[in-house]
Order: sequence, then C-alpha cells, then structure tokens
Amino acid sequence: MTAKAKYQPVLDLGEKLNIKNGDVTEENGVLKVKGTANTPYEKNLLWDKIKEIGGEKPTDIMANITVADNSIYHRHTVKSGETLSKIAKHYYDNAAKYQAIFNANTTILKNPDLIHPGQELVIPNI
Repeated sequence: MTAKAKYQPVLDLGEKLNIKNGDVTEENGVLKVKGTANTPYEKNLLWDKIKEIGGEKPTDIMANITVADNSIYHRHTVKSGETLSKIAKHYYDNAAKYQAIFNANTTILKNPDLIHPGQELVIPNI
C-alpha cells in the first residue's frame, strides 16, 4: 500500500475542509502534504486524522499545515437542538466553557440560553 493510499482519508478530509494551497507529493514512501486550514480547529482535525492512521509520530508522512486565521479557534453555525454548553463540549471538551463562547458573541447573543439555528458563532481561542 502506498503512503498516499494509506492517508487517503486525510486527503479527503482536507478536501472537505476546503484546505487552500494544497500540495501532495510522495517521495521514497513518504507522503508530503502541505496546505492552509481556515482555523486552528480545522488544522487540529487534520492532525488528529493523521495520528489516527499513522500513530502519534508517523514516519511515512510529513505535513506542513498553516492556518489562515489564528485570531479565533473556529466559526460554528448553530444547528437545531444545540446549546452553548453542547458547542463548548464539542470544541473544548468542557461544557462549562460555554461562557467563553457567549462572551465572544455578545454582538449577536444577549442571553446564553437563547441561540438560534443558522447563527454563526465565533469560537474563541482559550
């Protein structure tokens, strides 16, 4: 199996995330991947997928993933049934950090218990 075939799920995820300036080459059994993710969260998703396939320190892939916007962690569009606590749990693995999301979005949110589907929230770096 080639390194490219092995890491195809990473390449597919990069496409789904709309990674910019992407380049993929394979040399001597090592896959070289580079590109620009929109946010740190998307970069983390790619690294998590790489480690899921190749382990904590894979030797058959070299990735150079930069981030276009480091000022925020991510942007999240609210879906039906979501709460700030659920969103905080998803991004920070800690529902109690919902207040950080609320505080970063006070221009559109007046109450942390009232969010609506379709709202785009800034997920701050914490």
